[in-house]
Amino acid sequence: MLGATGSIGRSTLDLIAAAPPGQFEVEALVAKSNALALAEAARRVRAKRCVVADATAWRALKEALAGSGIVAEAGPEAVIEAASARVDWTMAGIVGAAGLRATLSAVEGGGIVAIANKETLVCAGPLILATAKRSGAVLLPADSEHNAIFQALDGTGPGTVERIVLTASGGPFRTWPRERMRAIRPEDALRHPVWRMGAKITIDSATMMNKGLEVIEAARLFPIPPERIDVLVHPEAAVHGLVQYVDGSLLAQMGPADMHVPIAHTLAWPDRMPVPNRRLDLASLGKLTFELPDLERFPCLRLARAALQAGGLAPTVLNAANEVAVELFLAERLSFLGIPALVEATLERFAPGSAETLDEVLAADGEARAVARRLAPELVLA
Repeated sequence: MLGATGSIGRSTLDLIAAAPPGQFEVEALVAKSNALALAEAARRVRAKRCVVADATAWRALKEALAGSGIVAEAGPEAVIEAASARVDWTMAGIVGAAGLRATLSAVEGGGIVAIANKETLVCAGPLILATAKRSGAVLLPADSEHNAIFQALDGTGPGTVERIVLTASGGPFRTWPRERMRAIRPEDALRHPVWRMGAKITIDSATMMNKGLEVIEAARLFPIPPERIDVLVHPEAAVHGLVQYVDGSLLAQMGPADMHVPIAHTLAWPDRMPVPNRRLDLASLGKLTFELPDLERFPCLRLARAALQAGGLAPTVLNAANEVAVELFLAERLSFLGIPALVEATLERFAPGSAETLDEVLAADGEARAVARRLAPELVLA
């Protein structure tokens, strides 16, 4: 499990811990630096080893695991070694571009790789897909929206699919006028009305960049042209994705707003497993509403589509600039409306280009971050 102490990791651990004894055997848990949480998780699911990317956290991890028999390791190379292990199933849940190298290592090892880190396919989609084809790895989407599309595809072939629809809750500012959005603070943006997620993805949901990244990811995962990938705002968050077929049939995947559901689907695939969660009660819900996204108030979705159309390294640059912008916003060094402004300004400084290796992708990622940081002071009050 890559990203074992994050929100995706914790949900995955819940499912593994609740499963019948012997159903899952955990080879390794990987986290950035939270040694105590990692050790607690490892004891809970009886993992064989734990790895922290931050080498300075090794001693704390080793002490927390004392007497357990669980191996403690640390450092970037240990992360790659753990990710490269021959296992049946890997959760790729490290947030952001930081998870690229480890996820690629897992894909190179074959087996099933559950992709919860959408930035992996955004930044290095062609490379990841080519590697999976070569190694025989199976990529399963663990994002709620992409997993919904995966479930709604009936297997009759790409020629029968007319379009796919990703849904978005609209976040906390769905009805706010643009002028009011100028005063948004981090604490406002972190109050998502439906989902409970990590800080970065919660801010991405508030700007709708999350949905833009998901459009790019969907274009990588599913054999359908980008212009046939639609987005609808659906504040009830009961329908997570839809597939429109050429005969007019529209298949929707529905369920509670709970990440345990799509993760369980990837854990049990091609079967299903029990999830002891709150069920979706349609009678209590009462209604389902849908609306088109407002690209004037939420330009990140427009920027993501433009990056997808430009191709090459444009999605990599988009993601890098957005990660910098979100970091600065959370530190109150950039306004909420400054996030898309900084992303757009950074994209304008780059030619699309292309990359065949992970090192080339990471080099573009680093360069884009440097450019975004240089431009940010000009956009503080944007």
